[in-house]
Amino acid sequence: MTDLLPDSVSPASRQRLLEQARAIAEQSDRHAVTLESILAILRSSRLDDRAARTAAIDVATTALVQLRTAGDERQEALFEPVTGAFARVRDDLRPLVRHSDLEVQFVEPPATGRALPGDVAHAARAIVRRAVLTLVDQEDTRRVRIQWDCDGLNLLIAIRDDGQGTLSAHDDSLRPMVERVAALDGTLSVSSTPGWGSELAVRLPLDPPPLPEPLDQAVPLSAREREVLKLVAAGGRNRAIARELGISENTVKFHVSNLLKKAGVDSRAELAVLAKG
Repeated sequence: MTDLLPDSVSPASRQRLLEQARAIAEQSDRHAVTLESILAILRSSRLDDRAARTAAIDVATTALVQLRTAGDERQEALFEPVTGAFARVRDDLRPLVRHSDLEVQFVEPPATGRALPGDVAHAARAIVRRAVLTLVDQEDTRRVRIQWDCDGLNLLIAIRDDGQGTLSAHDDSLRPMVERVAALDGTLSVSSTPGWGSELAVRLPLDPPPLPEPLDQAVPLSAREREVLKLVAAGGRNRAIARELGISENTVKFHVSNLLKKAGVDSRAELAVLAKG
């Protein structure tokens, strides 16, 4: 996502776009769970046609209500109790679990755990939903164990299955989870034992990473470099900067190249973020 944005996009706008992308991804996961749940109901040998139709309508109705209130929840839930976030995961997965052959065990987080920031709570639920959907596609998996815990600084998620034990961190099905975890400066690891199953271990920090020190305070810069850095941070291109400062474009390129080296970054966008600290 960030690689597709032009350098002129401000950090604040970039953050809003990333938050919007995460919201869309979460909504997609919810829709996927709903559809999988309806399919599980319709395929279930435990229900006759009338009961299956009633159950499917109930799931669809619940999903519509959740869809209509999701926007309000995202605005209001700046922080969410960890037990409440976990309960919402169970509610999301209940129809799928009830009408499929997949047995899911939920291990509650401690009630005394820290409240989760909204983005962490959303990501944690999406990670669990995505993991369960991935495991549903593996026909050999019959049991899944989902556990949340808090160590005071991080939300810890463990998801274990009893499948063939062939899952790895490089599996394409896990890519959405890996990207979501990385966006929150967390970690995700996968351990698998052939014939015994796989376990996903996720760590999500509850506090945002510290802001970097402004570049002009972190490294020595000349007066001209400070001027160029200020204009780069404002989104100026080389030609406009050269015109503003009354110097050649080649001189601007020289200064920008030096700034990139001093900052230890590869792009003007990263340079602009460091300039503002």
